[in-house]
Amino acid sequence: MIKIHCLNPISPKGLDELTDSYVITDTVDEAQGILVRSAPMLDLTFSKELNCIARAGAGVNNIPLDVCSEQGIVVFNTPGANANGVKELVIASMLLACRDLVGGIEWCRNNAQDANITKTTEKEKKNFAGTEIQGKTLGVIGLGAIGAKVANAAISLGMKVIGYDPFISIHAAWSLSSKVEHATDINALLEKSDFITLHLPLTSDSKGMINSSIISKMKVGTVLLNFSRDTLVNEEDLHAAIESGIVRKYITDFPNPTIMKMKNTIVIPHLGASTEESEDNCAHMAVLEMMDYIENGNIKNSVNYPSCDMGICSVTSRLAILHKNIPNMIGQITQTLAKYSLNISNLMNNSKGQFAYTLIDLENEINETLIQELNSIEGISKVRALKKM
Repeated sequence: MIKIHCLNPISPKGLDELTDSYVITDTVDEAQGILVRSAPMLDLTFSKELNCIARAGAGVNNIPLDVCSEQGIVVFNTPGANANGVKELVIASMLLACRDLVGGIEWCRNNAQDANITKTTEKEKKNFAGTEIQGKTLGVIGLGAIGAKVANAAISLGMKVIGYDPFISIHAAWSLSSKVEHATDINALLEKSDFITLHLPLTSDSKGMINSSIISKMKVGTVLLNFSRDTLVNEEDLHAAIESGIVRKYITDFPNPTIMKMKNTIVIPHLGASTEESEDNCAHMAVLEMMDYIENGNIKNSVNYPSCDMGICSVTSRLAILHKNIPNMIGQITQTLAKYSLNISNLMNNSKGQFAYTLIDLENEINETLIQELNSIEGISKVRALKKM
């Protein structure tokens, strides 16, 4: 039986995909696969049994990617599975920024005992008047699965949309409305946008990218939305921008002590992907990615190893080899197979940064001695032998 451990509660819509070959275990050290949402994993020690971690969501900052890569543990995420849930919250947040719905609702609650509230309302409602988003310009920084959906939704609401993403994928480009203006220079987006929304991953380059230099190029009264990661924004510079009026409103999905003390903010308790549909979609995708890797060796949507797909394992044997991306690695592997008179019927090798992945279909049975010899090659992190299920 293949043992799977869940570090977080995982939607039954995902777990229902597991076949009779799988069993859920409460013991993490005996698991071959781990399903996780936001549980912290940075301090965990992984057993040799573990082959993969599937994150039911997009962000993987709770997973030690470097450690996993060195140990030959493939880490998956589920890009796009929660995109619609986040998109809807971004649109709702733009409306909250324009119309003081929060303040108006709170005023009604505070005056619930007023017998003349109907008349009082007509006098007080001017204090909660706002503007409309139709005709305004939205700047979308990051045009991945979520950014593209936000851009398209804003177009349908009558907004002008400028998108900026120097690394936009072909898939994302095809999914964008033709009405979205593509900015090749971020400054053009900053200067024209009434609203700016962030939809990009947190990296060493993007951390703190919304700083005084970027903010100085924004229109006075800009609404800034951040549903990606709080550390994309330099909070000291943001505070100064709010005080000066350059940023009229800051809306974020990431509460922290600093942000909670700032005025003109709307802080949401990390609800971006917290819909039943998003959790179901993420769990479903994560489980299928994990099963395809465990059973067939195929990798899709990994954040630390390259994509590699040779279909369902229908040959006598298949080798799945995780290794460093260094010269002569394939030569060493094939030479070792030749020593055992093994015939290769198909081979695929892809790399991603410092690491690479090789799938090999063989017409022969594989013995444990071969696996041990391959594992002894310097630079190889893990070798798995697969058979027809």
